[in-house]
This record gives sequence, structure tokens and C-alpha cells, in this order.
Amino acid sequence: MVVLIAVFAMICWGVAPIFGKMGLKDVDPIVGLAYRTYISAALLTGWMLKGNTFAKMGGVPIKTMVFLGIEGLLATLVGDLAYYAAIKYGEISTVTLIMSCSPIISIIMAVLIFNESMSIPKFIGTALIVIGLTMIMR
Repeated sequence: MVVLIAVFAMICWGVAPIFGKMGLKDVDPIVGLAYRTYISAALLTGWMLKGNTFAKMGGVPIKTMVFLGIEGLLATLVGDLAYYAAIKYGEISTVTLIMSCSPIISIIMAVLIFNESMSIPKFIGTALIVIGLTMIMR
């Protein structure tokens, strides 16, 4: 099930830049990000109201809120703003290839912070991704 969800996410992330580039044609990246965020927040709010999940937000510990806030700042605000600027002014094919390296940073951080294992197959797979992306970018 996890693999199917990840494949669905991959497809969404693969298609999304096309719409982002089209939407950013006549607007500043900050304005584009704001609209995308407002629309996403409105849909998420509706989903939470329908599912009656707002009550669960009161039980979230402060430490968890801080970690989620930092993740939101790095990924949703700063990272997405940089991504929007990159796709507005650059080629989607180049930007998304560079963005595809983000799991490599996640793997390194997971090994360093959470002591996740770095097996030989994971290491070889990571190296092949880097080599493949380097070859495509030339």
C-alpha cells in the first residue's frame, strides 16, 4: 500500500510542474505560491471540517508543532518559493532533475540524525541516481 501511495505522489509531483509553469506565466513566483497555498489551505480546511478532524489539532504537543512548522517553512515556503522561481525562469526538465536530488539529502540526514541503515544496495542506488542525473544534465 505504501508503494502505491508513493507512486501516486510521484505522478502528482511529476505532473504538477507543468501546471505550475503555465500558472506562473504572467505572475510573480510569490503571487503564484500564495494562490497555490490559499487554494490548498481552503481545500484542506474543507476536508478537515467534513472529517471532523479539527478537534485533533488541540492535542498536538508544542514540540511537534515546532518540528512541523520548521518543515513547513523549509519545504512549503522557502523550498517551494525557490522551486516556483526556478520553473518560472528556467526549463522544467532541468529544474525537476535538480529537484530530484532532494531524496539524496533526505537519505544522508536520515542516516546522520536517525541512525537509519545505509545498506550497500541503498548506497549503490543513491550513487546511480547521482550518476544518472549528472549524465542527463550534461
